[in-house]
Amino acid sequence: MLNLCSETEARWVAAANRNLPDLLLDHTHCEKKAASTAINMLFRYPDHPHLNRPLSDLAREELEHFQLMCDVLAARGIQYRKLSPSLYAGRLLTAVRPAEPERIVDTLLCMSLIEARSCERMKLLSEQLDDADLRRLYGDLLASEARHHHIYVDLATQIADREAVRARLKELAQHEAQVLVQAGDGLRMHSDA
Repeated sequence: MLNLCSETEARWVAAANRNLPDLLLDHTHCEKKAASTAINMLFRYPDHPHLNRPLSDLAREELEHFQLMCDVLAARGIQYRKLSPSLYAGRLLTAVRPAEPERIVDTLLCMSLIEARSCERMKLLSEQLDDADLRRLYGDLLASEARHHHIYVDLATQIADREAVRARLKELAQHEAQVLVQAGDGLRMHSDA
């Protein structure tokens, strides 16, 4: 279960089929950002040693996915280049409460929702892309994206009461659904397209 409050519309997959280079480049950046986020949380929260192993493992896996996507870009003749940051994550994180421990819980849950949305979209891509090689690629990535979502939720439940975490995750999922509709970045992994 991905804990999302909305489903991606068919027009997003249609846009992905029309703009594969843009999607692949953005996905590559997403993997790099996911690794960076996990590492940054390790630096920000040294007083939460239960984060160390799961987030370091997650960061390594995200970097492996980043390298995989760099290889996909190279094989397709798509130049890796700078992209302007997507508005999605920044807008999602506006709901994070400022005081601890609420801040760390909300941050973990926002990361879980980003992973959940990625997983939901990768499932659609694995089923509906015109390109068979990319359908396989996205099918292969599904399990790790779902696992990352659950890791972040599980880490939050080690800091706060499970029921409180579930209630907050539901609130943040509603916020994520609204943010997604507002994400007007062009085609991105986390845009409304």
